[in-house]
Amino acid sequence: MPPTTRTLVAGPCMGAALLIAACSASSTAEEEAGSVSTPPTTSAPTGAPSLEVEVVADGLDHPWDVAQAEDGTLLLDERAGGFTAVLPDGTVQEVAADFGDLFAVGETGLMGLALDPAFAENRRFYTCQGVTDGGDASIEVIAWTMDDEWKAADRVQDPLIGGIPVNEDIGRHGGCRLEFAPDGALLVGTGDNAVSTFPQDLGSLAGKVLRADSATGEALPDNPFAAPDDGAADLIYTYGHRNVQGLAVRPGTDQVYSVEHGPDRNDEVNLLQPGGNYGWDPVGDGEYDESVPMTDPEIDGAVPAVWDSGAPPIAPSDGTFLDGDQWADYDGLLLLGALRGEHVLALRLDESGTLTEQFRLPELDGDYGRIRTVEQGTDGALYVTTDNGGGSDQLLRVTPAG
Repeated sequence: MPPTTRTLVAGPCMGAALLIAACSASSTAEEEAGSVSTPPTTSAPTGAPSLEVEVVADGLDHPWDVAQAEDGTLLLDERAGGFTAVLPDGTVQEVAADFGDLFAVGETGLMGLALDPAFAENRRFYTCQGVTDGGDASIEVIAWTMDDEWKAADRVQDPLIGGIPVNEDIGRHGGCRLEFAPDGALLVGTGDNAVSTFPQDLGSLAGKVLRADSATGEALPDNPFAAPDDGAADLIYTYGHRNVQGLAVRPGTDQVYSVEHGPDRNDEVNLLQPGGNYGWDPVGDGEYDESVPMTDPEIDGAVPAVWDSGAPPIAPSDGTFLDGDQWADYDGLLLLGALRGEHVLALRLDESGTLTEQFRLPELDGDYGRIRTVEQGTDGALYVTTDNGGGSDQLLRVTPAG
């Protein structure tokens, strides 16, 4: 695949700051969909900091994820294959890596990216990606190491975790987000492949959040369904998901939230509980029935969402918590990147995870197109990738003004 042209752009990106007050979907539509009640979307609160948005890199094509090392270097990937590093001095450079077996069809390709918590010592990182192996396609988590100059990456465990199903025809609902839990476990959010039986099937890794040892890829012994000769169930942490597009750890707590696409309504944010069933069961008449509720109230013990979009959906693709006094009134917010909505939505959650307020960040509302990833870096800044395609995408750096 030919390399994608990338350039460094200095200076703030100028865009209109729009404050949009939008109402949530009607209560009737929400009740029919089986959703939870949520506060209406409002304008940003009075006294909120204004934000500066800078373009760090452009000329990208569907960048999927971004992570920042302790030295300030940013590593991002693109769905069709390829790593890019942005060095602390602003240099933007491609990273040589082998993607000869990449399965990139529809929504699936090179997706989630995470640096090892000990990256500064071991130079190890992880991707979740579609692959072809002997003509058969699947999704795998692969472990890599990066050279000291951020110029080349090598696979060291291929796969680290295998056997995640993929929709070979159109690549629909491939997931796949990676995140490290507060206890050091590697979490993997997967999609259901648009196969009706997968979300509720503990014998399938699709439509789940998986929990593994990042050194070995093996299930951790305290996983909720771990048992001798238990197959796929050993790795499963939660199930009943449609398409997990984001995982976010709340700083200072053991709370992990998933961000999930709904069908034509009811995108969800869920507070993960070990062994929890999040209620997606699109079996219907035997086909993939997307008219059923995202969280089916008829499923005994189904865990309700802490937030849902109502109708229409916004297609949230990632989540991150803002953490730090520099964010003033924004400190502690859970941010969601919206593909369909083309904005960043802020959620204020209380200590138990109950939603108390939601609003759009005005500086990122409609000016940059589809938002794929939002991620707070080690430097405290917010990093955002767009997902518009055609080599027009950008990596943005967002900081409080002043």
